[in-house]
Amino acid sequence: MKQLIGALDQGTTSTRFILFDRKNRITASHQLEHKQIYPKAGRVEHDPIEIWKNTKKVINSTLKKANITSSDIAALGITNQRETTVVWNKKTGKPYYNAITWQDTRTDRICRSLKKKKRKFQEKTGLPTATYFSGPKIKWLLDNVDGLRGDAEKGEAIFGNIDSWLLWNLTGGKHVTDVTNASRTMLMNLETLNWDEELLEILGIPRTMLPQICSSSEVYGTTKHGFKTKVPIAGILGDQQASLFGQTCFHKGDVKNTYGTGCFILQNTGDQIFHSKNGLLTTVGYQIKGEKPVYALEGSIALAGSLIQWLRDNFGLIRDSQEINKLAEKVTDNGGVYFVPAFSGLFAPHWNSGARGTIIGLTHYANKNHLARAVLEATAFQTCDVFKAMKKDSGIKITELKVDGGMTASNLLMQFQADILDAAVIIPEVSEITALGAAFAAGLAVGFWTDKKELAANWKEKQTWHSKMTEDERINLYDQWQRAVKRSLDWESEN
Repeated sequence: MKQLIGALDQGTTSTRFILFDRKNRITASHQLEHKQIYPKAGRVEHDPIEIWKNTKKVINSTLKKANITSSDIAALGITNQRETTVVWNKKTGKPYYNAITWQDTRTDRICRSLKKKKRKFQEKTGLPTATYFSGPKIKWLLDNVDGLRGDAEKGEAIFGNIDSWLLWNLTGGKHVTDVTNASRTMLMNLETLNWDEELLEILGIPRTMLPQICSSSEVYGTTKHGFKTKVPIAGILGDQQASLFGQTCFHKGDVKNTYGTGCFILQNTGDQIFHSKNGLLTTVGYQIKGEKPVYALEGSIALAGSLIQWLRDNFGLIRDSQEINKLAEKVTDNGGVYFVPAFSGLFAPHWNSGARGTIIGLTHYANKNHLARAVLEATAFQTCDVFKAMKKDSGIKITELKVDGGMTASNLLMQFQADILDAAVIIPEVSEITALGAAFAAGLAVGFWTDKKELAANWKEKQTWHSKMTEDERINLYDQWQRAVKRSLDWESEN
């Protein structure tokens, strides 16, 4: 019997391939970074060909490290950076343009032009008309790339988020996505789980461009490239939904947060669609073939781990990500300094692309240690903003938060997160939880794991942080944060 499941984790900054056994243990893995392309202010792109080449490399390197062949793998799951948009020619396989990432804000004018249709999009897709999502990016490409619209109307140009791009290349032509990725396009109707013809017409996107929508756990096809033998591709989840699944947040009310390049908080709302009134997104959490979809509320924060990289690369204040914790731990508080990292506007719950990064509270007393602490605290404060909005929307009291991602290595951040939320913060034993979620989905589809109960039984807690802060201190700190956010939001009206 085949003893391993493969997970292809294609993220914002890198691609990795990981092999898991039945007890969630990592057998081997390999990771490669890809270039971040910044052609203009507000524009962020990736080279899809580079990502595909890196995908083949990490698969090959991981198999060598594990000293196995692809015949030892029961199935492959894919998890991916969501909303990042690729359009390619289905005959040649060549992209028409670089992948436009989720961080990119070039579609701001398109989104502003949809102002009168905002409510329609919200009701059908659960999403605001924001630059974050794939639909406006597709329209921008159709409007700005020579010859693309003509090819699209002829059925030759096809779209996919990164999951579809990789699946198409791995299988040699299968054009498929899953419900979680489709729910991030501003084009899928949440109730029908199909592409919405009215919304396609509003954005001028030909239906023939779009992939077939499937569940998150089923066999979509087998590999023709990347592996020497045929491996079933049996799981697809957008990265944050993969984290939700990997954290075994299978019950209504369960919440997880991933501290990666950005920060993403998802709450399982069961089979009920909650249309947020507090700046959150309604999305599909996951769907197992033959079962009802599980929905989720989501709050997205644009900058988390990438803010630390910015501090390193643009200011030279630190040499590596570990150093920020050493600086922050030298002071007992932020010294009155608050950092709102609205470099591309503010995401949930504000959704204001005109907001700008702001540092307030500077005095002669403040030093680089206070600034380092303010950078870490910014992520916890923004998470708290989303937490409060989630509670208002779902009416569910949240007492614990499951966490994952690189920034969970900061004990200071995790303790402050528990303090400002007044909730338990729990980290699992398996660090690669997003990849594990994709592996879980693929494994369920081929019978590698029996059911969700078995998955939950394998999930183990590594550490838990509990609040140590007084209520008065918590209220005071959060009030000061809100003052800083207001300054950031006021930038657009003042300029």
